[in-house]
Amino acid sequence: MEEELAQAVIEKARSLGASYAEARLTEWHTSSLVLKNGLLEATSVDRGNGLCGRVLVQGNLGFFSTNRLERTNLAKLTEEAVKAAKRGVRKLGAGVALSREKPAKAKWEVKAKQDPRTVDFEEKVEKLKAVDQAALEPGVKVPARFISYVDAWVKKHYENSEGTRITSSQPLVEFYYNLTVLEAGQSMQHFREYAATAGFEALKGWKLEENARHQAESMRRTIREGVTAPSGPIDVVLSPELVGIAVHESCGHPHEADRILGREAAQAGESWLKKDMLGLRVGSKHVTIVDDPTLEGSAGHYLYDDEGVKARRRTLVENGTVRSFLHNRETAAQLGTKSNAAARASEYDKEPLVRMGNTFLLPGDYSEEELFEGIKHGVYFKTFMEWNIDDRRVNQRYVGNEAYLIENGQITKPVKKPALEVTTQGLWSSVDACSENVEYFAGNCGKGEPMQGIPVWMGGPHARLRNIKLSVST
Repeated sequence: MEEELAQAVIEKARSLGASYAEARLTEWHTSSLVLKNGLLEATSVDRGNGLCGRVLVQGNLGFFSTNRLERTNLAKLTEEAVKAAKRGVRKLGAGVALSREKPAKAKWEVKAKQDPRTVDFEEKVEKLKAVDQAALEPGVKVPARFISYVDAWVKKHYENSEGTRITSSQPLVEFYYNLTVLEAGQSMQHFREYAATAGFEALKGWKLEENARHQAESMRRTIREGVTAPSGPIDVVLSPELVGIAVHESCGHPHEADRILGREAAQAGESWLKKDMLGLRVGSKHVTIVDDPTLEGSAGHYLYDDEGVKARRRTLVENGTVRSFLHNRETAAQLGTKSNAAARASEYDKEPLVRMGNTFLLPGDYSEEELFEGIKHGVYFKTFMEWNIDDRRVNQRYVGNEAYLIENGQITKPVKKPALEVTTQGLWSSVDACSENVEYFAGNCGKGEPMQGIPVWMGGPHARLRNIKLSVST
């Protein structure tokens, strides 16, 4: 039935004069829970299916989506999309082309060891309450605690008029907490996200209670014992969590080709990179940044994107030099290259945009101990409490949550709210060594209008930065 509906849309569009057509069917089942200050505040369960279609007529795209899958309705909407594209031809002229890609046929599936759809509601609630209680166990005052859980099962069927047919099925689980600690009239806040393309079993490996307990304790200790960050210039070690957010924000987003071409300027922002900047040096030789949606179990996992292009690892920066951008078929055609499978849509009724999958800094050959041993006076950023970056992804600021002084190669006193303010090239040019182990952290990346939130991983090794100036967040 899925293939028949997709084929009907494509055949209808071609009969009306479309040079290209595609259809994407999505079926989903999701559930979510929210616990606020120990009380269950909201729950939801949603299931359904829907279809979207795109047509290309003389260089103009038409798009439609619906959750009414009757053939007559699909035929009507396909006709309206073709008409809209033809009106665009008269008003705008030809403007859109798609890169030529090899047609693909594939079926792929990620199986859950413990299907979230079969887990009792009470078991999910108890997990949230256990994390909530763990944050309170050290006797820390945590007056504001927000904890949420989401699971999803999504099946997709994609076809286009070039012969591509892709069917996929995968689960996703997400967990989030935000803790505010109050001590001696001062407060600190920390949030953490977890996500994986897996079943409910993933929660067991995340050490949720242990991490929440530790984070509450570390914030209390920082308030009580934290010293002011040295202003520098000093040496800094960034943990994989800090490296991850910096990689995502200062490298992943500006390498999105739709930003580079100006499409996102009024929505999610621009990019400081230009289309002729391949080969530009933006960091030290120790900096190689990749985006890889093929990582098994990752939050940003997929084997084919939402335009039916086979996924692969994309090297964005290699040894400090810009090597490639993230492309869908439209931006690839505009820049005279091939798509590298970066087209993702958050839901059935959204167009696929150029998106990251899992973006991370590749490891070096130092042990973590060696990174710290090489520092006489510095600061270690272990977790962050806030970050921000400008629309062009140049000037950025990261405020440490759990942070420590480094004195003569040793981690010593906690540091209170150190702030790293730096440019993108200043940040990556300062890296002089990376550790040999990579860690990943989950996030929900927003982009587009209407907004599309997409699960991703970001991360890397520990990274050492030389001669960095710090400030103190107020």
